[in-house]
Amino acid sequence: MASDDVRVDIKEWRTPTAGAHPHDPLVTSDGAIWYTGQMADLLGRLDPKTGQFREYRLKTPDSGPHGLVADANGAIWFTASFKGYIGKLDPTTGDVREFKLPDPAARDPHTPVFDQKGILWFTVIGGNMLGRLNPVTGDIKLIPSPTAHSLPYGLLVNSKGVPSFAEFGSNKIARVDPVTLKIEEFTLPNLDACPRRIAAASDDAIWYTDYARGYLGRLDPKTGEVSEWPSPGGRDSGPYAIAVVDDVIWYVESAASPNMLTRFDPKSQTFERWPLPSGGGVVRNMAPTPSRSYSRRVCIEAGERGVDR
Repeated sequence: MASDDVRVDIKEWRTPTAGAHPHDPLVTSDGAIWYTGQMADLLGRLDPKTGQFREYRLKTPDSGPHGLVADANGAIWFTASFKGYIGKLDPTTGDVREFKLPDPAARDPHTPVFDQKGILWFTVIGGNMLGRLNPVTGDIKLIPSPTAHSLPYGLLVNSKGVPSFAEFGSNKIARVDPVTLKIEEFTLPNLDACPRRIAAASDDAIWYTDYARGYLGRLDPKTGEVSEWPSPGGRDSGPYAIAVVDDVIWYVESAASPNMLTRFDPKSQTFERWPLPSGGGVVRNMAPTPSRSYSRRVCIEAGERGVDR
């Protein structure tokens, strides 16, 4: 049940290209909402004030754009999960530059995140790697995950510039030293845990969705301590997309019908849930707005049933 002081208004837009499989969302500093059209080889931009869309077609067929992130100059970077490259879109000209991953084994680049120095980090789920790209030189470094078949998935960079990633194929969350590139793994207490997406709170604690068990979890990388809470939708609710806003946790139960936008207050340790009006399909990722341009900071989600990656 929702509390009296929390109001949630959900607005949905239908993307112009049918079957595009809108995937990861991104809210840029101008208030625009970007997304990847994974099955239509496009990036899309929505002006939420006018409802107008603009679509940018990629030059390489069957690229399978997945995650996306903006750099300090407004360029949009994305992972081409089907073709094994990192792309950079100039929103003004529509030009796309491609950075091919140097190892053929680096299949399915997944989630990209910039650190505070402008270095792009990304997970490579099919290749079981973490990647680092220097946008100035184009140099790419690929770092194998220590655990075989660990499926590196969700990714974050904390306030100190340290990347961490979820190992969806194991019960581990890992972090990498950005200087030495040494990876340290944290093993979650339940052997059946499958952490999928992660987000950081202001204290750099890592919050994760355990998709397989239907749990929300918190890892303190300073101590290795783990706390977990069963998601209100139960074991088969499929917690997936997650974001932290003002140290309150928002995530989506993506296997619930309809999908449920879920709020967890760590102070009171209470949950609240709201159904997505359209059903939600499978909400895979979400992002907070980068500023308080709204009366309250909101989370943006994107999802559509289809390939589960």
